[in-house]
Parts: sequence; structure tokens; C-alpha cells
Amino acid sequence: MNRRTFHRIFEISILLKGANALVECVGGIVLAFVGAKGIADLVGALTQNEPIEKPTDFIGTHVLGFAHSFTASTVHFYAFYLLSHGAVKLVLVYGLLKNRIWAYPSALIVLGLFVAYQLYRFSYTHGTGLIVLTAFDLVVIALIWGEYRQVQRHLASR
Repeated sequence: MNRRTFHRIFEISILLKGANALVECVGGIVLAFVGAKGIADLVGALTQNEPIEKPTDFIGTHVLGFAHSFTASTVHFYAFYLLSHGAVKLVLVYGLLKNRIWAYPSALIVLGLFVAYQLYRFSYTHGTGLIVLTAFDLVVIALIWGEYRQVQRHLASR
């Protein structure tokens, strides 16, 4: 793969990470303002006919049960987690897109920690979404590493 193609794939993956970070920040803010009761009410409104029409609907009944299990502290945790996770990634994405040398090792460390945590969570939840997210993070880590090596070579040749 030539340098230009690699760099373009790098940029696209970083922009996708940035979009994901924005969604996390917005989600964290929404959770903070909506609260546990708001989540239960929203899910109840969205699934109000499901248990009546299909009391054995696995997804509907589990989503409803999950929403009702949210406590205020759980919502605060998720709001904080999403907002802080998203904010850290936004800072790293900005640094990477602006070609700041500090951002490359920082992103490698932070994404590596996220991967470790996601694998830890997967050991409990077995959620396929975590595997997909972890696989994407590993690809992004490889792209960041490759780009970082190119930047280091460029700086050394000056």
C-alpha cells in the first residue's frame, strides 16, 4: 500500500473515532439530563405495545427490564463514562489530525487501555458489539502506529 493511501485510511479511521467520540459526549450529556426515570419512561413508551402483543418478545422484555433497572447512580456513572471517554478521544483525535507529536503515543496508550477494558468487559458480557469495537480499535492502533513511524522518519530526515 502506498503512503498516500495509508495516510488517507488513517485520516478516515481517525475521523470515525472523532464521530464516535462526539456521539459518546452527546449521549453522556443526554443521560445526565434525562436521568433514570426519563430512560425508563422513554423505553416504556417505545415498547409499550410489545409485551402486550408478544409477552415472549425476548428483546422487548429485556430492554424494558434493563431500563427499569437503571438507578440514579448507574445513570450518573454511564453519563460520566461516556462524556469523559468521548472527551479524551476528541482531544486525541484533534491532536492526531493536527499532526501533534504528543498525540501519537498518547492515543496508542489510551486506545490500548480501552481495548484492555473492553476485553475485560467482554469476559463478563460476551457482547459482540465489544468485539467489533475492539477489532476497530486494534485497526486504528495499527494505523496510528504506522503513521507515527512515518512522522518520526520525516522529523529525523529534517
